[in-house]
Amino acid sequence: MRSITTTFMIAAILAAAPVAAQVVKTASGAVSGSTVGTVSSFKGIPYAAAPTGENRWRSPQPVQGWQGTRDATKFAPDCAQAPFPPDAAPIVTTPSEDCLFLNVWQPSKAKAGAKLPVMVWVHGGGFVNGGSSPAVYSGENFARDGVVFVSLNYRLGRFGFFAHPGLAAAGFGGNFGFLDQIAALNWVQQNIASFGGDPANVTVFGESAGGMSMHMLLQSPLARGLYAKVIIESGSGRDRALAMLSIAGAAKAGETFAPGLTAEQLRALPESQVTGDLSMFTMGKPGYSGPMVDGKTILAGSSIEAIEGGLYAKVPVIVGANSADGFPFVTDKDAIFAGYGANADKARAIYDSDGKTSGLALGIATSADRMMIEPSRAVARGLATRQPTWFYRFAYAVPQVAAAMGGAPHASEIPYVFATVAARKDPKMIPAEEPVAALTHKYWVNFAKSGKPDADAVPAWPQAIAGDTTVQLIDATGASHVEDPMRMRLDFAEGLTKTAP
Repeated sequence: MRSITTTFMIAAILAAAPVAAQVVKTASGAVSGSTVGTVSSFKGIPYAAAPTGENRWRSPQPVQGWQGTRDATKFAPDCAQAPFPPDAAPIVTTPSEDCLFLNVWQPSKAKAGAKLPVMVWVHGGGFVNGGSSPAVYSGENFARDGVVFVSLNYRLGRFGFFAHPGLAAAGFGGNFGFLDQIAALNWVQQNIASFGGDPANVTVFGESAGGMSMHMLLQSPLARGLYAKVIIESGSGRDRALAMLSIAGAAKAGETFAPGLTAEQLRALPESQVTGDLSMFTMGKPGYSGPMVDGKTILAGSSIEAIEGGLYAKVPVIVGANSADGFPFVTDKDAIFAGYGANADKARAIYDSDGKTSGLALGIATSADRMMIEPSRAVARGLATRQPTWFYRFAYAVPQVAAAMGGAPHASEIPYVFATVAARKDPKMIPAEEPVAALTHKYWVNFAKSGKPDADAVPAWPQAIAGDTTVQLIDATGASHVEDPMRMRLDFAEGLTKTAP
């Protein structure tokens, strides 16, 4: 006879062990994933045909259906990219040009037609790196909390954002990666009810390049009706974060990469040659344009101008950035201040009044304000006159990171949003992070469920207003709605947009 302890151990092992999930029928065919505890996952589901061969540099094409049941227990390849070792959210697949796949997590007891809220995640990575497979992007905890969660891949680098004279017959090229995101959202509309999700209650959210993608979705006519709410994490909003070329300018970059080639020759290039060494290390080199103003997905290069022009979809929005959301491209203090031109002395008085700020912290702070934090405030202020908007700043970092970086670095909020801090590559989780993750995750789940981040059991978070000087601050003490502690810095950064140094 087994002991009580042995019985409990066996029960625990069985509860944690993955078992075959129920089969779900999509419009293209049946898929079978896996269930662990109260969550089922379905990975590597194609939402479009392989963008290879004749489909390279074309809009995403309909996926080929399949007979029988497709195994959906493992991630399919993330999109083709060169390695970027410093990535805090490393992909776990071998990347490939054939990459238009998505993943779904659902509460394991969810039935078709249950009308649960849906969240769709668009990853960052400068439009040249990243994917849906990193451990910190797991949708398990969203599903645990009653959300049907979707993550997706989209074409990166030259596969995703490319124009060239040789592609004249196909409109010269364009933002294929954005068209992929829109195709994935169409798949969600068509299929998510089969996983228990409500296609009328879709919240799409992303960080960095994913946050910039949210701006695209908000202004693109092609995305209208595909989502009900949007969350923009560190998505900027001003040109200085990611200046966008016209199609003509992008075609010049494409011609630099592959001079004189025809469409047939371009589509015959080896995948490795198109990928090259393009990563977040090298994306500034000639021969790559990045996203462009194409008149289809991107109507205006500046998000602020698009908002002021009334181009954005009128849906509820959360927007914000992190307290040290910059990039130390320059760490020499004199060089940093020289970049402010006639405003150098004023910048020095604001950012380094006692002369004790390190070059690293100064480089992060100055770039954060101009590239991410002030633009997010401008977006919140602009949207607040038109639609329900909530403005935040994530300001928690483990002590050693906070000391080195001056606050919460770029992308550091993601494991807290997903409640996956334990899966973070570095640094290792400490107990103080658990309540920060629980609170941040709860705000995002509340928003998905009800359209209000403070709808249930969290500190109040008032909506933004025009000209707002307040912010919802999430830090080690919890969350509070306060007068913005960075207001002087941000007012200065805003002034620079009107009179460039």
